[in-house]
Amino acid sequence: MRPELTLVVFVISYALIATRRLALLPIGRPAGAMLGAVAMVALGALSPEAAFDAIDGATLVVLFGTMALSAYVETRGLFARLLVGVRRVAHTPRRLLWLLAFLPGVLSALLLNDAVCLFLTPLVVRACKNAKLPYEPYLMALATSANLGSAATLVGNPQNMLVGSLGDLAFGPFLRAVGPAALVGLFVNAFVLDRFYARRLPAELEASTLGETTSDERGWRFASLVVAALGLALVLGANLPFSVLAAVLVFVVADRRDPQESFARVDLSLLVFFASLFVVVAGLQSTGYVDDAFAWMRGGLGTTNAADTARFTAAITLGANTVSNVPLVLLVGPYVESLGDPVRTWTLLAWVSTVAGNLTLVGSAANVIVAEGAKSEHDLGFWTYAKVGVPSTLLVLAVGTPIVWLLAG
Repeated sequence: MRPELTLVVFVISYALIATRRLALLPIGRPAGAMLGAVAMVALGALSPEAAFDAIDGATLVVLFGTMALSAYVETRGLFARLLVGVRRVAHTPRRLLWLLAFLPGVLSALLLNDAVCLFLTPLVVRACKNAKLPYEPYLMALATSANLGSAATLVGNPQNMLVGSLGDLAFGPFLRAVGPAALVGLFVNAFVLDRFYARRLPAELEASTLGETTSDERGWRFASLVVAALGLALVLGANLPFSVLAAVLVFVVADRRDPQESFARVDLSLLVFFASLFVVVAGLQSTGYVDDAFAWMRGGLGTTNAADTARFTAAITLGANTVSNVPLVLLVGPYVESLGDPVRTWTLLAWVSTVAGNLTLVGSAANVIVAEGAKSEHDLGFWTYAKVGVPSTLLVLAVGTPIVWLLAG
């Protein structure tokens, strides 16, 4: 297959992926990626064997496991229970904003950020509606904090899972390198949210107006124990994919019934999207164009000193908001070792590509999930998001990236 034709296939696939719903062919991201993957094989850019070899099975296992785990945790009422706890200690709208600027982040460190946003968005919308609070501040807190918290671990979001697998990173060292920066980032983001929205919030909050949420006491406590045990196992060095699957199986066995209902809540289209994307990117890399482009840019990029790291951060931030963070990780991955210490570079790639998702509404899937989940009550538009997302993201990167650079070296 001619390289030019392969490039055309990639561009068409990317257009279908990036726009989510292209007017000419509104088939969505998963189908768009699958179309590109099949075209790469059908037109000869990759053999069927090479296409299957390009798919990273460990990443797909972790992705499936975290989605299934989040579904079980939600079913057991842990998300609802935590929101009840937040309500009980949030005596003012401003304090509620601060709490919601941290809770999703903590949850997203062990439960996929997309799933956390999917399950928390309707609860937050209902709480705001009952309390007659403006939706925007709390939706922004949910989306931005979920992204930031997910940066702390290798199971927090899809791109971190990919980095962990491709870079062969261990859970504990990664957490020690990125966790402090993520925590600082949550504080910085909460401060930006507070400065931007504090004057728009009422002075008082009647706790009763937030409404009650019932949950099974034993259920949410059990879910808490399983999630805590998973976190401990990963910190102690347990295998990531099989540990996540083991946590899911604890729920399956405890329920003593067919897990079909819970497994049905797993987003299979996301798994299709990832598997197809591996093939599409492998097809593009076979052309040599990526090698040429990277050779042209590599002179000023790296992670060995402050200046090169600053340029690396800017390039990854721009790339994550252009081609999306997961395709970017796949494209940059083969060149990580040429940029400096591999562990430091992989870790910085995960950190920057995740935080960069807070720059714009379309920067991460979690943002879109929040916006779509709340659209019946509030329109969280692109520019509405950007006026908070841009300053928050730039500040978090400025403060957090040096921390990651130091701790990952």
